[in-house]
Amino acid sequence: MIAVFAREVTDDLASLVKQVDNVVGTSKKNPLAKKGDKVCAFVILMTKDADAAEAKLKKLAGDAKVKHVPLTVFEGVAGPPKYKIAKEAAVTVMGWSKAQVKFNHAFAKGQLKKGAGKVVADIKKLK
Repeated sequence: MIAVFAREVTDDLASLVKQVDNVVGTSKKNPLAKKGDKVCAFVILMTKDADAAEAKLKKLAGDAKVKHVPLTVFEGVAGPPKYKIAKEAAVTVMGWSKAQVKFNHAFAKGQLKKGAGKVVADIKKLK
C-alpha cells in the first residue's frame, strides 16, 4: 500500500502520481501476481479548502489520466494525526506491506522532482 500526502498540487506531484498510477495499473494487470503482491495506492491532498482542493484533484486526474489511484481530500493541512506528517514536508510518500512500514519519504517544497525516482523504485520493491 502506498499513501501520497501532499499540501498542494504541483507539476512534480502530477508527475509522481502518474508514475504511481502506472505501477499500480501494471501490478493489477499482472495475472501471475499473487493477491498480496498487487500494489495499491491513494493520494491525499491536505488543505484548508476542501472544495477548491477537490477541483484541483479532478483536474490532476484528468490531465495525468489517472485510472488506478484514488485522489482524496483531507481537511486540515497537518494531515491525519496518526500518520505524523512532517510539518515542513510538501509531499510525504509512505509505503507499507503486511502491516509494516517499508519506506517513508518526506520532501520539502521543490524537492520532489529529485526524489521521485527513488520513490518509484521503492514502490516496485514492495512485496
